[in-house]
Amino acid sequence: MQPVAELLNFVAGAWRRPDAAEWLEVHNPATGEVLARVPLSPQAEVERAAQAAQAAFPAWRRTPPAERIQPLFRMKAVLEDNFEALARQITLENGKTLGEARGEMRRAIENVEVACGIPALMQSEFSEDIAPGIDEYMIRQPVGVCAIVAPFNFPGMIPFWFLPYALACGNTVIVKPSERCPITMVRVAELFEGLGLPPGVFNLVNGGPEAVNAILDHPTIRAVSFVGSTPVARHVYARGSASGKRVQAQGGAKNPVILLPDADVEMTTRIVADSVFGNAGQRCLAASLAVTVGEAREIFTESITAAAAERVVGDGLDDATTMGPVISPQSKQRISGLIQQGLDERGHVLLDGRSLVVPGYEKGNFLGPTIIEDCSPQGTIVRTEIFGPVLGMMHVETVDQAIALVNQAAFGNMACLFTSSGSAARKFRYEAEAGNIGINIGVAAPMAFFPFSGWKDSFFGTLHGQARHAVEFFTQTKVVIERWPKEWSRQF
Repeated sequence: MQPVAELLNFVAGAWRRPDAAEWLEVHNPATGEVLARVPLSPQAEVERAAQAAQAAFPAWRRTPPAERIQPLFRMKAVLEDNFEALARQITLENGKTLGEARGEMRRAIENVEVACGIPALMQSEFSEDIAPGIDEYMIRQPVGVCAIVAPFNFPGMIPFWFLPYALACGNTVIVKPSERCPITMVRVAELFEGLGLPPGVFNLVNGGPEAVNAILDHPTIRAVSFVGSTPVARHVYARGSASGKRVQAQGGAKNPVILLPDADVEMTTRIVADSVFGNAGQRCLAASLAVTVGEAREIFTESITAAAAERVVGDGLDDATTMGPVISPQSKQRISGLIQQGLDERGHVLLDGRSLVVPGYEKGNFLGPTIIEDCSPQGTIVRTEIFGPVLGMMHVETVDQAIALVNQAAFGNMACLFTSSGSAARKFRYEAEAGNIGINIGVAAPMAFFPFSGWKDSFFGTLHGQARHAVEFFTQTKVVIERWPKEWSRQF
């Protein structure tokens, strides 16, 4: 048996073994196999990375944007060249299917492509003669050292909502991947060694809560980007802001899909099932609550349940698999407990995946698709982010009632409507209180050239990840007002 690899930190252009008192095992969630050991880096390791990033910042800032994006072009090429290997690594440590992992890496690469346009995206504004002989203009300058705290569910994609924009804008960066899925970004960092980035411009520190709090408290780190659960997002936003940082903190979600009787049955059923059970429900844009309106209850309850029952649960590397495991035994236990709470609250189970066993993978963290109908509006299934392959179903009589359900929720990450009515679609788009709206779309994930929006308890901050929001977040504006009287000028 080969020894289990120990993951290192990448600081100041070199790999180093941190002086960590505790190391965690990283498991394949399908097999239980130990893939690696990850250090829980102490505060001193964050300090080391922050000093390296701060030392590299002045020269990187002065590098012209057209030159700063050259490593990003190479970044795109190296990600493309290693596309399959990175996708496979995601599946190994996260459990999602290989097709889902490929989609994740494609979205990561799209963000690199958009960030390569930074010479145009950072262009300033200029006004002549705001008063006689006086001009005024605004320029964008980098913020400084920026940190990215990433989650386990998209270990290859979510860091790239932020990383390429931060670098292209002239900042230096520290990435802290999830300690549950750290290997993918370690592999990415290994690939980045050949990009030509100066030492200290890109750094990676593995760790847990101590490393996160060290990032939030460190005076040199000026901006923090975070994606995770709402309680942690609230903590990151409050503690980081209290330290004077700009913070963007994407939190949890409880994403409803509204089904009208005039929606296309076959398309809607397929899309909703994919949204709910893709990535085993472990994504912040997973549909987790289906609200049928009027006659849609009879139309869709049976069809969605049948589609869910057809999901093939197993190892994500198996081509036949359409849904992989959840991330850990603890997550499986938590999800099973929430399902039971929903049933105790008089929900009616249509499909129960808790007893699923995948032959040959008895050590895997597998749950089957689960559907519970007639959920209480104030109950666990409706109000809690389960983050697993569980769909709650409710019924209302009108579109107005459905929109009211959307708007009374604490979360506001995504809401989707399925219909063939343009009038209903416009009403929903106009009135639904969520940051990402889907019309006949089950996962309203913005492309890289649009920001990843989120409202209410799903987001803390002002500027989101991706696109122009990312450019604005990773730059600070400076307004210059100039007067050059003729008598001060050299006469020719």
